[in-house]
Amino acid sequence: MSNEKSPSRQGAATPEQAGPSEAAPLLIGCASGFSGDRTDGAGPVVDTLAARGGGTLIFETLAERTLALAQLARQQDPQAGYEPLLDDLVGPVLARCHTHGIRIVSNFGAANPAGAARRIAQLAREQKLPLPRIAIVHGDDLSSPDQRALLREQLGERLDAMDVVAANAYLGASQIADALRNGADIVVAGRVADPSLTVGPALAHFGWREDDWEKLGRATMAGHMLECGTQVSGGYFCVPGLKDVHGLDQTGFPIAEIGADGDFIVGKADGTGGRVDARTAKEQLLYEVHDPARYLTPDVVADISSAEVIELGGDRVRLAGITGHARPDTLKVNVCHRGGWLAEAEISYAGVQAEARARLAADIVRRRLKGAMPLRIDLLGAISILDNDAGVLRDALPDGHARDVRLRVAGAHAERAVAEGILREVTALYCCGPAGGGGVRTSLRPRLNMISCTIDRAAVQAGWRMFDPARELQ
Repeated sequence: MSNEKSPSRQGAATPEQAGPSEAAPLLIGCASGFSGDRTDGAGPVVDTLAARGGGTLIFETLAERTLALAQLARQQDPQAGYEPLLDDLVGPVLARCHTHGIRIVSNFGAANPAGAARRIAQLAREQKLPLPRIAIVHGDDLSSPDQRALLREQLGERLDAMDVVAANAYLGASQIADALRNGADIVVAGRVADPSLTVGPALAHFGWREDDWEKLGRATMAGHMLECGTQVSGGYFCVPGLKDVHGLDQTGFPIAEIGADGDFIVGKADGTGGRVDARTAKEQLLYEVHDPARYLTPDVVADISSAEVIELGGDRVRLAGITGHARPDTLKVNVCHRGGWLAEAEISYAGVQAEARARLAADIVRRRLKGAMPLRIDLLGAISILDNDAGVLRDALPDGHARDVRLRVAGAHAERAVAEGILREVTALYCCGPAGGGGVRTSLRPRLNMISCTIDRAAVQAGWRMFDPARELQ
Protein backbone atom coordinates (compact mmCIF):
# COMPACT_ATOMS: atom_id res chain seq x y z
CA MET A 1 0.00 0.00 0.00
CA SER A 2 1.38 3.39 -0.98
CA ASN A 3 -0.14 6.10 1.18
CA GLU A 4 0.68 9.79 1.26
CA LYS A 5 -0.40 10.85 4.71
CA SER A 6 -1.24 14.33 5.91
CA PRO A 7 -1.19 15.71 9.46
CA SER A 8 -4.26 15.19 11.64
CA ARG A 9 -6.60 18.12 12.18
CA GLN A 10 -5.62 20.72 14.75
CA GLY A 11 -7.35 21.29 18.09
CA ALA A 12 -9.27 18.87 20.28
CA ALA A 13 -8.90 15.13 19.92
CA THR A 14 -10.75 13.77 16.91
CA PRO A 15 -13.17 10.84 17.28
CA GLU A 16 -10.49 8.69 15.66
CA GLN A 17 -8.11 9.57 18.51
CA ALA A 18 -10.66 8.86 21.22
CA GLY A 19 -11.28 5.34 22.51
CA PRO A 20 -14.28 3.41 21.24
CA SER A 21 -16.19 3.93 24.48
CA GLU A 22 -15.58 7.71 24.36
CA ALA A 23 -16.65 8.37 20.79
CA ALA A 24 -19.99 10.06 20.23
CA PRO A 25 -22.46 8.45 17.81
CA LEU A 26 -21.57 8.86 14.16
CA LEU A 27 -24.08 10.45 11.77
CA ILE A 28 -23.85 9.33 8.14
CA GLY A 29 -26.19 10.68 5.48
CA CYS A 30 -26.57 9.30 1.97
CA ALA A 31 -27.50 11.69 -0.84
CA SER A 32 -27.46 9.39 -3.88
CA GLY A 33 -28.49 5.80 -4.48
CA PHE A 34 -27.27 5.37 -8.06
CA SER A 35 -25.77 7.27 -10.97
CA GLY A 36 -28.60 9.42 -12.28
CA ASP A 37 -30.37 9.87 -8.94
CA ARG A 38 -31.74 13.27 -7.92
CA THR A 39 -28.98 15.79 -7.36
CA ASP A 40 -30.78 18.08 -4.92
CA GLY A 41 -31.01 15.56 -2.08
CA ALA A 42 -27.66 16.45 -0.54
CA GLY A 43 -28.71 19.92 0.62
CA PRO A 44 -31.26 18.81 3.24
CA VAL A 45 -28.96 16.00 4.37
CA VAL A 46 -26.05 18.40 4.90
CA ASP A 47 -28.28 20.90 6.68
CA THR A 48 -29.50 18.15 9.01
CA LEU A 49 -25.98 16.89 9.71
CA ALA A 50 -24.79 20.43 10.37
CA ALA A 51 -27.66 21.09 12.79
CA ARG A 52 -26.76 17.92 14.70
CA GLY A 53 -23.06 18.67 15.00
CA GLY A 54 -21.56 17.25 11.80
CA GLY A 55 -20.95 13.82 10.37
CA THR A 56 -20.22 12.16 7.05
CA LEU A 57 -21.96 12.52 3.68
CA ILE A 58 -21.84 9.59 1.28
CA PHE A 59 -22.83 9.30 -2.37
CA GLU A 60 -23.38 5.84 -3.88
CA THR A 61 -23.27 6.10 -7.67
CA LEU A 62 -22.03 2.78 -9.08
CA ALA A 63 -24.49 0.13 -10.23
CA GLU A 64 -23.27 -3.16 -11.67
CA ARG A 65 -22.62 -1.85 -15.20
CA THR A 66 -22.02 1.82 -14.43
CA LEU A 67 -18.28 1.34 -14.07
CA ALA A 68 -17.98 -0.30 -17.48
CA LEU A 69 -19.79 2.66 -19.04
CA ALA A 70 -17.34 4.93 -17.23
CA GLN A 71 -14.43 2.95 -18.68
CA LEU A 72 -15.86 3.46 -22.17
CA ALA A 73 -16.19 7.19 -21.48
CA ARG A 74 -12.57 7.38 -20.35
CA GLN A 75 -11.43 5.62 -23.52
CA GLN A 76 -13.06 8.45 -25.48
CA ASP A 77 -11.70 11.17 -23.17
CA PRO A 78 -8.87 10.43 -20.67
CA GLN A 79 -10.16 13.24 -18.41
CA ALA A 80 -13.62 11.64 -18.16
CA GLY A 81 -14.71 8.37 -16.59
CA TYR A 82 -15.95 9.63 -13.24
CA GLU A 83 -19.56 10.36 -12.23
CA PRO A 84 -20.94 12.74 -14.87
CA LEU A 85 -23.18 14.50 -12.32
CA LEU A 86 -20.30 15.18 -9.93
CA ASP A 87 -20.59 18.96 -10.20
CA ASP A 88 -24.32 18.87 -9.46
CA LEU A 89 -23.89 16.48 -6.53
CA VAL A 90 -20.93 18.06 -4.77
CA GLY A 91 -20.81 21.67 -5.94
CA PRO A 92 -23.90 22.96 -4.09
CA VAL A 93 -22.83 21.50 -0.72
CA LEU A 94 -19.04 21.74 -0.81
CA ALA A 95 -18.87 25.04 1.09
CA ARG A 96 -21.32 23.90 3.77
CA CYS A 97 -19.43 20.64 4.24
CA HIS A 98 -16.23 22.61 4.71
CA THR A 99 -17.81 25.04 7.18
CA HIS A 100 -19.33 22.31 9.33
CA GLY A 101 -16.55 19.73 9.09
CA ILE A 102 -18.70 17.22 7.21
CA ARG A 103 -16.60 14.66 5.41
CA ILE A 104 -17.54 13.27 2.01
CA VAL A 105 -17.03 9.63 1.01
CA SER A 106 -18.10 8.25 -2.36
CA ASN A 107 -17.47 5.78 -5.15
CA PHE A 108 -18.16 8.49 -7.73
CA GLY A 109 -14.55 8.17 -8.89
CA ALA A 110 -15.77 5.23 -11.04
CA ALA A 111 -13.09 4.56 -13.70
CA ASN A 112 -11.15 7.74 -12.93
CA PRO A 113 -10.96 8.55 -9.19
CA ALA A 114 -8.02 10.88 -9.79
CA GLY A 115 -10.08 12.81 -12.33
CA ALA A 116 -12.92 13.15 -9.84
CA ALA A 117 -10.50 14.37 -7.17
CA ARG A 118 -9.07 16.91 -9.60
CA ARG A 119 -12.54 18.20 -10.43
CA ILE A 120 -13.48 18.55 -6.77
CA ALA A 121 -10.33 20.55 -6.16
CA GLN A 122 -11.24 22.77 -9.10
CA LEU A 123 -14.74 23.26 -7.67
CA ALA A 124 -13.20 24.35 -4.38
CA ARG A 125 -11.00 26.87 -6.18
CA GLU A 126 -13.91 28.19 -8.20
CA GLN A 127 -15.84 28.71 -4.97
CA LYS A 128 -12.77 30.31 -3.31
CA LEU A 129 -12.69 27.63 -0.63
CA PRO A 130 -9.60 26.17 1.02
CA LEU A 131 -8.51 23.12 -0.94
CA PRO A 132 -9.86 20.04 0.82
CA ARG A 133 -7.63 17.09 1.62
CA ILE A 134 -8.80 14.53 -0.94
CA ALA A 135 -7.81 10.87 -0.70
CA ILE A 136 -7.93 8.63 -3.76
CA VAL A 137 -8.58 4.91 -3.29
CA HIS A 138 -7.03 2.63 -5.90
CA GLY A 139 -6.52 -1.05 -6.63
CA ASP A 140 -9.96 -2.22 -7.77
CA ASP A 141 -8.91 -2.27 -11.45
CA LEU A 142 -7.69 -5.80 -12.24
CA SER A 143 -5.77 -5.11 -15.42
CA SER A 144 -2.38 -6.66 -14.67
CA PRO A 145 -1.35 -9.85 -16.52
CA ASP A 146 -1.18 -11.82 -13.26
CA GLN A 147 -4.67 -10.75 -12.27
CA ARG A 148 -5.99 -11.57 -15.75
CA ALA A 149 -4.50 -15.04 -15.38
CA LEU A 150 -6.28 -15.52 -12.06
CA LEU A 151 -9.56 -14.45 -13.63
CA ARG A 152 -9.02 -16.98 -16.40
CA GLU A 153 -8.64 -19.70 -13.77
CA GLN A 154 -12.11 -18.78 -12.57
CA LEU A 155 -13.81 -18.15 -15.92
CA GLY A 156 -11.99 -20.59 -18.18
CA GLU A 157 -11.58 -20.30 -21.93
CA ARG A 158 -14.65 -18.12 -22.35
CA LEU A 159 -12.56 -15.21 -21.03
CA ASP A 160 -10.27 -15.53 -24.05
CA ALA A 161 -13.15 -14.80 -26.42
CA MET A 162 -14.32 -11.73 -24.54
CA ASP A 163 -13.52 -8.17 -25.57
CA VAL A 164 -13.10 -7.06 -21.95
CA VAL A 165 -13.95 -3.45 -21.13
CA ALA A 166 -13.37 -3.58 -17.39
CA ALA A 167 -12.59 -6.03 -14.63
CA ASN A 168 -12.98 -4.62 -11.15
CA ALA A 169 -12.91 -6.11 -7.67
CA TYR A 170 -15.21 -4.88 -4.94
CA LEU A 171 -12.88 -3.33 -2.36
CA GLY A 172 -13.83 -2.99 1.29
CA ALA A 173 -13.64 -0.27 3.91
CA SER A 174 -10.00 -0.52 4.99
CA GLN A 175 -8.56 2.10 2.63
CA ILE A 176 -11.42 4.52 3.28
CA ALA A 177 -10.93 4.21 7.04
CA ASP A 178 -7.17 4.66 6.81
CA ALA A 179 -7.53 7.76 4.65
CA LEU A 180 -9.99 9.32 7.11
CA ARG A 181 -7.73 8.49 10.06
CA ASN A 182 -4.96 10.36 8.26
CA GLY A 183 -6.90 13.56 7.82
CA ALA A 184 -8.82 13.21 4.56
CA ASP A 185 -11.78 15.57 4.20
CA ILE A 186 -13.01 13.76 1.09
CA VAL A 187 -12.42 10.15 0.00
CA VAL A 188 -12.91 9.31 -3.68
CA ALA A 189 -13.07 5.66 -4.67
CA GLY A 190 -13.97 3.56 -7.67
CA ARG A 191 -15.44 0.11 -7.15
CA VAL A 192 -15.96 -0.48 -3.46
CA ALA A 193 -18.82 -2.43 -1.92
CA ASP A 194 -21.76 -0.12 -1.29
CA PRO A 195 -21.94 -0.76 2.50
CA SER A 196 -18.19 -0.11 2.80
CA LEU A 197 -18.87 3.60 2.20
CA THR A 198 -20.44 3.52 5.68
CA VAL A 199 -18.19 0.93 7.33
CA GLY A 200 -15.06 2.98 6.51
CA PRO A 201 -16.15 6.12 8.39
CA ALA A 202 -17.38 3.95 11.29
CA LEU A 203 -14.03 2.16 11.54
CA ALA A 204 -12.20 5.49 11.59
CA HIS A 205 -14.63 7.18 13.98
CA PHE A 206 -14.86 4.45 16.62
CA GLY A 207 -11.42 2.88 16.31
CA TRP A 208 -12.85 -0.61 15.90
CA ARG A 209 -10.60 -3.49 14.99
CA GLU A 210 -11.06 -4.76 11.46
CA ASP A 211 -11.85 -8.22 12.83
CA ASP A 212 -14.55 -7.06 15.25
CA TRP A 213 -17.08 -8.97 13.18
CA GLU A 214 -20.10 -8.15 15.32
CA LYS A 215 -19.65 -4.39 15.04
CA LEU A 216 -18.67 -4.59 11.38
CA GLY A 217 -21.76 -6.67 10.65
CA ARG A 218 -23.94 -3.98 12.20
CA ALA A 219 -22.18 -1.12 10.41
CA THR A 220 -22.45 -3.05 7.15
CA MET A 221 -26.20 -3.27 7.49
CA ALA A 222 -26.34 0.43 8.38
CA GLY A 223 -24.60 0.99 5.05
CA HIS A 224 -27.02 -1.38 3.38
CA MET A 225 -29.94 0.67 4.68
CA LEU A 226 -28.38 3.87 3.29
CA GLU A 227 -26.92 2.68 0.00
CA CYS A 228 -30.08 2.90 -2.12
CA GLY A 229 -30.94 6.42 -1.06
CA THR A 230 -34.65 7.08 -0.81
CA GLN A 231 -35.66 3.43 -1.14
CA VAL A 232 -35.62 3.25 2.68
CA SER A 233 -37.51 6.52 3.05
CA GLY A 234 -40.51 5.52 0.99
CA GLY A 235 -39.61 5.86 -2.67
CA TYR A 236 -39.45 2.23 -3.78
CA PHE A 237 -41.94 1.30 -1.06
CA CYS A 238 -44.88 3.38 -2.30
CA VAL A 239 -47.96 1.75 -3.84
CA PRO A 240 -50.90 4.20 -3.96
CA GLY A 241 -53.87 2.95 -2.00
CA LEU A 242 -51.87 0.10 -0.47
CA LYS A 243 -48.70 1.68 0.88
CA ASP A 244 -49.17 5.42 0.63
CA VAL A 245 -46.24 7.80 0.99
CA HIS A 246 -46.70 11.55 1.01
CA GLY A 247 -44.31 14.12 -0.43
CA LEU A 248 -42.52 11.88 -2.90
CA ASP A 249 -41.65 14.94 -4.97
CA GLN A 250 -39.35 15.94 -2.10
CA THR A 251 -38.47 12.57 -0.59
CA GLY A 252 -35.82 12.91 2.09
CA PHE A 253 -32.58 11.00 1.75
CA PRO A 254 -31.66 8.79 4.72
CA ILE A 255 -29.40 9.44 7.70
CA ALA A 256 -28.04 6.74 10.03
CA GLU A 257 -26.95 7.34 13.61
CA ILE A 258 -24.43 4.64 14.52
CA GLY A 259 -23.48 3.94 18.14
CA ALA A 260 -20.16 2.72 19.51
CA ASP A 261 -21.56 -0.83 19.70
CA GLY A 262 -22.62 -0.71 16.05
CA ASP A 263 -26.36 -0.63 16.66
CA PHE A 264 -27.98 2.15 14.68
CA ILE A 265 -31.01 4.30 14.03
CA VAL A 266 -32.21 5.19 10.53
CA GLY A 267 -34.10 8.40 9.79
CA LYS A 268 -34.17 10.97 7.04
CA ALA A 269 -33.27 14.59 6.40
CA ASP A 270 -35.30 17.14 8.34
CA GLY A 271 -38.20 18.90 6.64
CA THR A 272 -38.48 16.47 3.73
CA GLY A 273 -41.16 14.17 2.34
CA GLY A 274 -41.33 10.41 2.43
CA ARG A 275 -41.51 8.14 5.45
CA VAL A 276 -39.26 5.91 7.53
CA ASP A 277 -40.99 3.26 9.60
CA ALA A 278 -40.79 -0.46 10.30
CA ARG A 279 -42.31 -1.36 6.94
CA THR A 280 -39.99 0.72 4.80
CA ALA A 281 -37.02 -0.40 6.90
CA LYS A 282 -37.85 -4.11 6.59
CA GLU A 283 -38.19 -3.87 2.82
CA GLN A 284 -34.79 -2.26 2.51
CA LEU A 285 -33.20 -4.58 5.08
CA LEU A 286 -34.16 -7.60 2.95
CA TYR A 287 -33.38 -5.94 -0.40
CA GLU A 288 -30.95 -8.08 -2.46
CA VAL A 289 -30.36 -10.40 0.51
CA HIS A 290 -30.30 -14.09 -0.47
CA ASP A 291 -29.26 -15.67 2.85
CA PRO A 292 -30.12 -13.53 5.90
CA ALA A 293 -27.47 -15.32 7.95
CA ARG A 294 -24.72 -14.81 5.35
CA TYR A 295 -24.72 -11.43 3.63
CA LEU A 296 -21.26 -11.45 2.07
CA THR A 297 -19.21 -8.26 1.78
CA PRO A 298 -15.46 -7.59 1.56
CA ASP A 299 -15.46 -6.48 5.22
CA VAL A 300 -17.59 -9.08 6.98
CA VAL A 301 -20.28 -11.70 6.56
CA ALA A 302 -23.25 -9.88 8.07
CA ASP A 303 -25.99 -11.84 9.83
CA ILE A 304 -29.51 -10.39 10.09
CA SER A 305 -31.25 -13.65 10.97
CA SER A 306 -32.09 -12.26 14.44
CA ALA A 307 -32.50 -8.60 13.46
CA GLU A 308 -35.15 -6.46 15.11
CA VAL A 309 -36.70 -3.33 13.66
CA ILE A 310 -38.13 -1.03 16.32
CA GLU A 311 -40.20 2.02 15.44
CA LEU A 312 -39.22 5.13 17.40
CA GLY A 313 -41.69 7.51 15.75
CA GLY A 314 -40.86 10.72 13.95
CA ASP A 315 -39.55 8.86 10.87
CA ARG A 316 -36.94 6.98 12.89
CA VAL A 317 -36.37 3.26 13.41
CA ARG A 318 -33.78 1.39 15.47
CA LEU A 319 -32.17 -1.80 14.21
CA ALA A 320 -30.76 -4.29 16.69
CA GLY A 321 -29.85 -7.96 16.88
CA ILE A 322 -27.50 -7.83 13.89
CA THR A 323 -24.17 -9.59 14.13
CA GLY A 324 -21.36 -10.67 11.82
CA HIS A 325 -18.85 -13.39 11.05
CA ALA A 326 -15.36 -13.53 9.56
CA ARG A 327 -15.04 -11.94 6.15
CA PRO A 328 -14.63 -14.08 2.99
CA ASP A 329 -11.15 -14.96 1.75
CA THR A 330 -12.12 -13.81 -1.73
CA LEU A 331 -13.44 -10.64 -3.33
CA LYS A 332 -16.22 -10.40 -5.89
CA VAL A 333 -15.18 -9.31 -9.39
CA ASN A 334 -17.32 -7.97 -12.21
CA VAL A 335 -15.96 -8.53 -15.71
CA CYS A 336 -17.73 -6.38 -18.31
CA HIS A 337 -17.20 -7.08 -21.99
CA ARG A 338 -18.55 -5.87 -25.30
CA GLY A 339 -21.65 -7.73 -26.40
CA GLY A 340 -22.29 -6.43 -29.88
CA TRP A 341 -24.97 -3.88 -30.76
CA LEU A 342 -28.42 -3.36 -29.26
CA ALA A 343 -31.02 -2.00 -31.66
CA GLU A 344 -34.43 -0.71 -30.55
CA ALA A 345 -37.22 0.79 -32.64
CA GLU A 346 -40.76 1.86 -31.78
CA ILE A 347 -43.86 2.90 -33.72
CA SER A 348 -47.36 3.80 -32.49
CA TYR A 349 -50.83 2.73 -33.61
CA ALA A 350 -54.05 4.26 -32.28
CA GLY A 351 -57.79 4.02 -32.86
CA VAL A 352 -59.72 1.33 -34.74
CA GLN A 353 -57.95 -2.06 -34.82
CA ALA A 354 -54.84 -0.49 -33.29
CA GLU A 355 -53.69 -3.67 -31.57
CA ALA A 356 -54.34 -5.77 -34.68
CA ARG A 357 -52.28 -3.35 -36.77
CA ALA A 358 -49.43 -3.42 -34.23
CA ARG A 359 -49.44 -7.24 -34.21
CA LEU A 360 -49.37 -7.29 -38.01
CA ALA A 361 -46.50 -4.79 -38.05
CA ALA A 362 -44.52 -7.00 -35.67
CA ASP A 363 -45.11 -10.00 -37.91
CA ILE A 364 -43.96 -8.03 -40.96
CA VAL A 365 -40.70 -7.02 -39.27
CA ARG A 366 -40.09 -10.57 -38.06
CA ARG A 367 -40.59 -11.98 -41.57
CA ARG A 368 -38.46 -9.29 -43.19
CA LEU A 369 -35.50 -9.96 -40.87
CA LYS A 370 -35.66 -13.69 -41.66
CA GLY A 371 -34.26 -14.91 -38.34
CA ALA A 372 -31.14 -12.71 -38.48
CA MET A 373 -31.25 -12.40 -34.68
CA PRO A 374 -33.60 -13.14 -31.77
CA LEU A 375 -36.16 -10.35 -31.39
CA ARG A 376 -37.90 -8.96 -28.35
CA ILE A 377 -41.34 -7.67 -29.40
CA ASP A 378 -43.55 -5.71 -27.01
CA LEU A 379 -47.02 -4.26 -27.50
CA LEU A 380 -46.89 -1.35 -25.08
CA GLY A 381 -50.41 -0.67 -23.91
CA ALA A 382 -51.51 -4.27 -24.54
CA ILE A 383 -48.85 -6.71 -23.33
CA SER A 384 -45.18 -6.02 -22.58
CA ILE A 385 -43.80 -6.00 -19.03
CA LEU A 386 -45.31 -9.34 -17.97
CA ASP A 387 -44.20 -11.11 -21.16
CA ASN A 388 -40.85 -12.78 -21.79
CA ASP A 389 -38.38 -12.44 -24.65
CA ALA A 390 -40.06 -15.29 -26.53
CA GLY A 391 -43.42 -13.51 -26.50
CA VAL A 392 -45.27 -16.42 -24.90
CA LEU A 393 -48.04 -14.26 -23.44
CA ARG A 394 -48.34 -12.11 -26.55
CA ASP A 395 -48.85 -15.16 -28.75
CA ALA A 396 -51.16 -16.91 -26.28
CA LEU A 397 -53.49 -13.98 -25.70
CA PRO A 398 -56.01 -13.02 -28.37
CA ASP A 399 -56.25 -9.50 -29.76
CA GLY A 400 -57.48 -7.46 -26.81
CA HIS A 401 -58.63 -4.60 -29.03
CA ALA A 402 -56.43 -2.06 -27.29
CA ARG A 403 -56.87 1.32 -28.98
CA ASP A 404 -53.52 2.87 -28.04
CA VAL A 405 -50.53 0.62 -28.74
CA ARG A 406 -46.84 1.27 -29.25
CA LEU A 407 -44.89 -1.49 -30.94
CA ARG A 408 -41.34 -2.00 -29.69
CA VAL A 409 -38.89 -4.27 -31.49
CA ALA A 410 -35.43 -4.90 -30.05
CA GLY A 411 -32.54 -7.21 -30.83
CA ALA A 412 -28.81 -7.58 -30.40
CA HIS A 413 -26.15 -8.78 -32.81
CA ALA A 414 -22.37 -8.82 -32.92
CA GLU A 415 -22.40 -7.01 -36.29
CA ARG A 416 -23.63 -3.44 -36.34
CA ALA A 417 -25.01 -3.70 -39.88
CA VAL A 418 -27.21 -6.65 -38.94
CA ALA A 419 -28.56 -4.92 -35.84
CA GLU A 420 -29.36 -1.83 -37.91
CA GLY A 421 -31.81 -3.95 -39.91
CA ILE A 422 -34.33 -3.55 -37.08
CA LEU A 423 -34.17 0.23 -37.36
CA ARG A 424 -34.66 0.19 -41.12
CA GLU A 425 -37.55 -2.26 -41.11
CA VAL A 426 -39.52 -0.47 -38.38
CA THR A 427 -38.95 2.89 -40.06
CA ALA A 428 -40.18 1.43 -43.35
CA LEU A 429 -43.54 0.69 -41.73
CA TYR A 430 -44.42 4.36 -42.20
CA CYS A 431 -45.40 3.67 -45.83
CA CYS A 432 -45.14 -0.10 -46.16
CA GLY A 433 -48.04 -0.62 -43.78
CA PRO A 434 -50.11 -1.44 -41.95
CA ALA A 435 -52.06 1.82 -41.88
CA GLY A 436 -51.60 4.71 -39.55
CA GLY A 437 -48.25 4.03 -37.93
CA GLY A 438 -46.38 7.05 -36.61
CA GLY A 439 -43.93 8.44 -34.10
CA VAL A 440 -41.02 6.19 -35.00
CA ARG A 441 -38.04 6.39 -32.65
CA THR A 442 -34.87 4.34 -33.12
CA SER A 443 -31.77 3.70 -31.07
CA LEU A 444 -28.53 1.81 -31.71
CA ARG A 445 -25.86 1.51 -29.06
CA PRO A 446 -23.00 -0.79 -28.02
CA ARG A 447 -24.11 -3.50 -25.66
CA LEU A 448 -22.21 -4.46 -22.51
CA ASN A 449 -22.43 -7.92 -21.03
CA MET A 450 -21.22 -8.85 -17.58
CA ILE A 451 -20.04 -11.95 -15.79
CA SER A 452 -19.00 -12.23 -12.16
CA CYS A 453 -16.52 -14.39 -10.28
CA THR A 454 -14.30 -14.21 -7.21
CA ILE A 455 -10.58 -13.71 -6.74
CA ASP A 456 -8.26 -14.27 -3.80
CA ARG A 457 -8.14 -10.99 -1.87
CA ALA A 458 -4.34 -11.28 -1.60
CA ALA A 459 -4.15 -10.75 -5.37
CA VAL A 460 -5.82 -7.34 -5.10
CA GLN A 461 -3.30 -4.65 -4.18
CA ALA A 462 -5.56 -1.93 -2.80
CA GLY A 463 -4.30 1.34 -1.37
CA TRP A 464 -4.84 5.06 -1.26
CA ARG A 465 -2.93 8.27 -1.75
CA MET A 466 -3.54 11.87 -0.91
CA PHE A 467 -4.32 14.10 -3.88
CA ASP A 468 -1.48 16.57 -4.49
CA PRO A 469 -2.98 19.82 -5.83
CA ALA A 470 0.43 21.35 -6.51
CA ARG A 471 1.26 18.54 -8.93
CA GLU A 472 -2.13 17.50 -10.27
CA LEU A 473 -3.76 20.87 -10.93
CA GLN A 474 -1.03 22.09 -13.24
